Amino acid sequence: MEPAIAPVQPLCRKGLTQAFGAYVLWGLLPLYFAFLAHVTAWEVVAMRILGSVVLLGAIILMLGRWEKLRSVLANRRTIAMLMASAALISVNWLVYIWAVQHHQVLAASLGYFLNPLVNVLLGVTLLGERLNRVQGAAIALAAAGVAVLASGAGAALWISLALAFSFGFYGLVRKLAPVESLEGLGIETAILTPFAAGWMFWQAGHGGVALGSDAATTTLLLTAGAITAVPLLLFAAAARRLPLTVLGLIQYLAPTMQFVLAISVFGEVMTTAHLICFSLIWAGLVLFAGNSWIGSRRRAVAAG
Repeated sequence: MEPAIAPVQPLCRKGLTQAFGAYVLWGLLPLYFAFLAHVTAWEVVAMRILGSVVLLGAIILMLGRWEKLRSVLANRRTIAMLMASAALISVNWLVYIWAVQHHQVLAASLGYFLNPLVNVLLGVTLLGERLNRVQGAAIALAAAGVAVLASGAGAALWISLALAFSFGFYGLVRKLAPVESLEGLGIETAILTPFAAGWMFWQAGHGGVALGSDAATTTLLLTAGAITAVPLLLFAAAARRLPLTVLGLIQYLAPTMQFVLAISVFGEVMTTAHLICFSLIWAGLVLFAGNSWIGSRRRAVAAG
């Protein structure tokens, strides 16, 4: 028994390290974007795209995965799906950066708390997946929380829903697209590159861009590619090494960190409507995560 079990442990530890690294970086993103509050969200997104395409292109070449990339490019259906996912992730980035820059980090964190439950909803309605009673109760609690926020403090609710559904549909498209994460993200950023570059050139002649205005701003904008690509690549690597239930539990780390930052660093006010909404959503997440964990344990026992 010992030789069969021993090799598994380092692999799991590596996956956990990668997962925590990805979600901690995502949790700290509001701080990065706050330093760029004087830069328009459009320019920040453009620099994320341009920086990512350069970094990902270099990684693909270094890893010798050009042939894999070419095979994906030859598939028109896959390219069409990646065009859709590229549009969705660009909307997600734009809304998120705008939210941070306009002191709506609470609304942004709410969006990512909702995202796992939106994924379930999309799976049921579009993929024909079935919910058990506990999962249905979790969705109902989250829906009740959103209803409370909409009735009591709904001015920024559009941010939460836009983030949750744009990332939810992005995940759905990427789930259905037959492409690995590195090549997929590389093609997505390549699709968006002409738009990002065109916007930067146009803006440079119509009011100017922040890139090059001062050393600190330029440095931050030039690191946007790494800030974007590194956590996504860590997440992709962790997904190959960890059960989805474990990864699903860890994913709540990022919005929790954003929630804490919103109150402690950005000074946002937690209203009664926020408190009730978050409490209902957290209750739904506990039900959902606990049910998923128990289900995975039962399957493991049955398989073993």
